[in-house]
Amino acid sequence: MEEIEGVVLAGRSFEPIHGRVVVEEGRITAVEETTERDGDPNRIVLPAFVNAHTHVGDSVAKEAAVGLGLEAAVVPPDSLKHRRLAAADRETLIGEMHRTLRFMERTGTAAFLDFREFGVEGARMLREAAEGLDVEAFVFGSDDPAVLDVADGFGASGANDDDFTARRAAARERGVPFAIHAGEPDATDIHPALDLEPDLLVHMVHAEVDHLERVADQGVPIAVCPRANRVLGVGRPPIGTLLEYTDVALGTDNVMLNAPSMFREMEYTAKTFDLPSRTVLRMATTAGAEAVGLDCGVVEPGRRAALLVLDGDSDNLSAVADPVDAVVRRATTLDIQRVVC
Repeated sequence: MEEIEGVVLAGRSFEPIHGRVVVEEGRITAVEETTERDGDPNRIVLPAFVNAHTHVGDSVAKEAAVGLGLEAAVVPPDSLKHRRLAAADRETLIGEMHRTLRFMERTGTAAFLDFREFGVEGARMLREAAEGLDVEAFVFGSDDPAVLDVADGFGASGANDDDFTARRAAARERGVPFAIHAGEPDATDIHPALDLEPDLLVHMVHAEVDHLERVADQGVPIAVCPRANRVLGVGRPPIGTLLEYTDVALGTDNVMLNAPSMFREMEYTAKTFDLPSRTVLRMATTAGAEAVGLDCGVVEPGRRAALLVLDGDSDNLSAVADPVDAVVRRATTLDIQRVVC
């Protein structure tokens, strides 16, 4: 048994309490408020992050697309991204993905939802890249429905790219999630994506009220990636409006475009979209976990002990008025004391 004491951002509200998190055999058995302060009173304990949308296969081409728009950078099959992936050998692809996952593990990410290209082999390579690391890979496979023998769900590039009816049916038959990009360059693929009754939508930059009414009716969560949208020049997701209709999770998208740092994504999102820190922290933790049923993303008894421990008295965080604001708007990887996964 281990007790981790400090200011705990507990439950779904992240209300700060001084207390301790009791961990036994990798699970949280208790979250207790205390008056005694035997441990470090400045320590901040929060759920480790869930990155709700990544393309870690792009690790072989970091910053290769600087100055390029969406189509030239990432749209299949002839974008720079796909040419770089096709040109790299298997060992290099796995090695660079492993290094990205190690960065994610060290910087507080407990799990990530990845759209993995190249079908069965692509999913297998990501599984190999994650070996030996304490970061959970939720793999959305691609191409052939047979990928579901290896992947955790199916990830579609976009409803305008292909007919995904059969692959959606295969995911439903297997009882696994079907996710799809929608509304990134424009709104034309949103209604066709919703016709597939997806379990997760990604981007929704150009979502309008008629789309969101369907989203609410269908109960579909959305993953947004605002830094990547900015880099590719496709616009800004209407996050405040999206939150009025459904749960919204936060992702970092292509490793080629941005480092998969949830600290950077949270700060950018909170300040660019003028969102409350608790809302952004939920987007970076609970919402991503709940989108695919992961047992993490919140500090409460019964959950997997996926925790991030920050030094609230670091040179960066000392004298911050509110610990949730400290985490979302200011903290960096240098403030991490420990990652528990």
